[in-house]
Amino acid sequence: MDARFNMFDNETAMKFFKRFASAGQVIQRSSLPQSTQELVSLRASQINGCGWCIDVHTKEAAAAGESAVRLNLVAAWREATVFTEAEQAALAFAEEGTRLADAHQGVSDETWAQVRKHYDDDQIAALVALVALINAANRLAVIVHQRGGSYEPGMLAAFD
Repeated sequence: MDARFNMFDNETAMKFFKRFASAGQVIQRSSLPQSTQELVSLRASQINGCGWCIDVHTKEAAAAGESAVRLNLVAAWREATVFTEAEQAALAFAEEGTRLADAHQGVSDETWAQVRKHYDDDQIAALVALVALINAANRLAVIVHQRGGSYEPGMLAAFD
């Protein structure tokens, strides 16, 4: 199925994406580890069923050296031994911050404590912004049926 609407071929959408990408650059340039950023983005995208974003973040992570084993286990991270405690805290945070409708409290106190244990204030700010931004990106792509499979690493650099 083709996308319902080509967001990449619309002037208004492109103006928005350039600003959206600028927000992403703030996160990308933060001290939050790049591998954590990709794992968090991948997990939220899996939960939201966003094929485009799963494609983007799987390929960007692999291009940056992330192992296939870790990428394949993100969906079942609780049952895997390949993630650090810090990454597990970030993945739990991503899940709880994404599944807001499933839990009236949002991010639990337990998960928040784990995030505080492993990340400094700047990294937490980046993590909070990242979860919000990837959820917005997922919604944009799902609404217009932007399908995964055609992304090539580095394509989003055009928005920088």
